[in-house]
Amino acid sequence: MSLLVTKFGGSSVASLERIHNVALRLRELRQEGYQLVVIVSAMGDTTDELLKMAGQIGNEFDPREMDMLLATGEQQSAALLTLTLQSMGIAAVSLTGWQAGIMTDNAHSKASILNIAPERIQQELNKDHIVVIAGFQGLSTEGNVTTLGRGGSDTSAVALAAVLKAERCKIFTDVDGVFTADPRIVKEAKQLSQVSYEEMLEMASLGAGILQPRAAECAMLHQVELEVLNSFKRQQGTIILEGNRMEHDRNVSGIAHDLNVAKIALFDVPDQPGIAMRIFKKLAENSINVDMVIQSATRGHHNDIAFTIDRDELTRALPIVNEVVEEIGASGMSYGNNVAKVSIVGAGMQSNPGVAAAMFEALAEENINIHMIATSEIKISCVIDETEIKKAVRALHAKFELDKVK
Repeated sequence: MSLLVTKFGGSSVASLERIHNVALRLRELRQEGYQLVVIVSAMGDTTDELLKMAGQIGNEFDPREMDMLLATGEQQSAALLTLTLQSMGIAAVSLTGWQAGIMTDNAHSKASILNIAPERIQQELNKDHIVVIAGFQGLSTEGNVTTLGRGGSDTSAVALAAVLKAERCKIFTDVDGVFTADPRIVKEAKQLSQVSYEEMLEMASLGAGILQPRAAECAMLHQVELEVLNSFKRQQGTIILEGNRMEHDRNVSGIAHDLNVAKIALFDVPDQPGIAMRIFKKLAENSINVDMVIQSATRGHHNDIAFTIDRDELTRALPIVNEVVEEIGASGMSYGNNVAKVSIVGAGMQSNPGVAAAMFEALAEENINIHMIATSEIKISCVIDETEIKKAVRALHAKFELDKVK
């Protein structure tokens, strides 16, 4: 009997009615002959509601206790889904992340999975149970409950699929699959039937909210075949698989955009070996991820350095950057949170040198100014004014004729 790992997001289990719909979907898969491991997120806005409740107590909290609090959301979903399955005469059992053997490091609120011991899961599968697991959580090496960060249930599902050697990991959500752009911005956006791991990783990292970037990376590293599909419809979603199993008949596969961007600039930074290391090491020590970086030409043994971070990390980053400015003898710094990032992604870009020029042309035709540019083999990203983001996404979608994707 083949094994499927399925994951249902918060919108899919937002009410008892929707949980019943999930149970019906699982019964169908069971009738098709599959063993099932099911990962669930918290119901609807439960995580936000728990954060709001904590906010009524104060502003600064012990991260360990916050993980204890937030992990309860997924446990509710797991138990309610299991009870629903049992009421339908289907053998099922719910497990917390640690009961499922998920071990993590000690980074509360953004823990990384170190190991999974799947013996308990296998025991339950051998009893012909559907195993429902609370996503987003694990147990640290110090024996504390940890959470994996926003969207962490995706990572739970992919990691479990890898360890259990599942035939496929199905990520059920409230959209039909991966699109050429956000359909809320581009009404002509088309669903993609397939994307490569590399393309999905870039799209996820660049702001496409379909899949957590860590989950996409885990799938690529362990060759876990994924499918992103709609839990409310009975239709095929988007398959995510190894690039050499696909035909790359398009230079650009999709347009991604990210509003969670802030830009920081340091002025008159001494042009000396090790200076950049000192700047970015300090941010890394505080778990602040730096994305795009540009450095101006040297003038009088000094230059300017600008970089982007997540906008929701700006408040934490500013005191650190101000401290670094004094330490290295820079003349000052500035920041802005009124920017956004727009990106084009496509494995076919590697063999087409005209793609970058076409992107810049499309933005220029709309009189959109580019603040920063970053490239890789399969993506080009530009930081622009936040007010221009919708216009930029539509212009790029039209430029690369993604409405004609089949």
